[in-house]
Amino acid sequence: MTSSITLYTGPTPNGRKVTIALEEMGLDYEARYVDILEGDQHSPEFLALNPNNKFPVIIDPDGPDGSPMTLWESGAILWYLAEKTGQFLPASGAARHHANQWLMFQMAGIGPMFGQLAHFVFYAKEKHPYAIERYSNEMTRLLAVMDSHLEERTWFAGESYSIADMAMLPWVEGTVDNPQLPSRPNVKKWVDRMKARPAVQRGLDALRDKVRPEIVEGGMKGFDDEHRSQLFGPAQHARNITKPQ
Repeated sequence: MTSSITLYTGPTPNGRKVTIALEEMGLDYEARYVDILEGDQHSPEFLALNPNNKFPVIIDPDGPDGSPMTLWESGAILWYLAEKTGQFLPASGAARHHANQWLMFQMAGIGPMFGQLAHFVFYAKEKHPYAIERYSNEMTRLLAVMDSHLEERTWFAGESYSIADMAMLPWVEGTVDNPQLPSRPNVKKWVDRMKARPAVQRGLDALRDKVRPEIVEGGMKGFDDEHRSQLFGPAQHARNITKPQ
């Protein structure tokens, strides 16, 4: 009998792409909520799992050598789970490399650029027009890249549904019905295909009851300097401050 994977996570795009994968792969898992607004990510217990103080993190009691495996970085987790189960990743050839290519596109492009836009639009204490314009333009460009690629394709790695699709969806789903963005019909069709999958819906809904009103999804009600400190300020950088001699 396979032991349950422990997942440290929260209701964010990076957290949701791992719950989507776990649901699609039929893996038993226990989700443990990490409240980043309260600073759970800075606790010694969590830092022992991930010194980079970010979720998601998994602990797989049945690692590759039979020993427990702790792994962080959402893209690495998706790749690990796909290799572990032999699912949602082509076994060899060009298709496997293309799946990895689009996974890296999400990790290096979609996530950082969309995340920076959200930071400067919603979370930054002061508005910076240059930053907002820069990341808005980059989001628009990346969506255009996706839309062009999907014009004659069902999934990102050709006709094979893969972890690349799972990685992309939680970051992109909210853009397709945004009237302030250019229409991306092929991305919209892909989002609809994804969300028609029951396992995807379960993955998106995981820990939805933990959505706090202070974050974008909760409506940004009550977000204050203490929360900002935990995410971007003194609390986040406390370990890196060198004390004067």
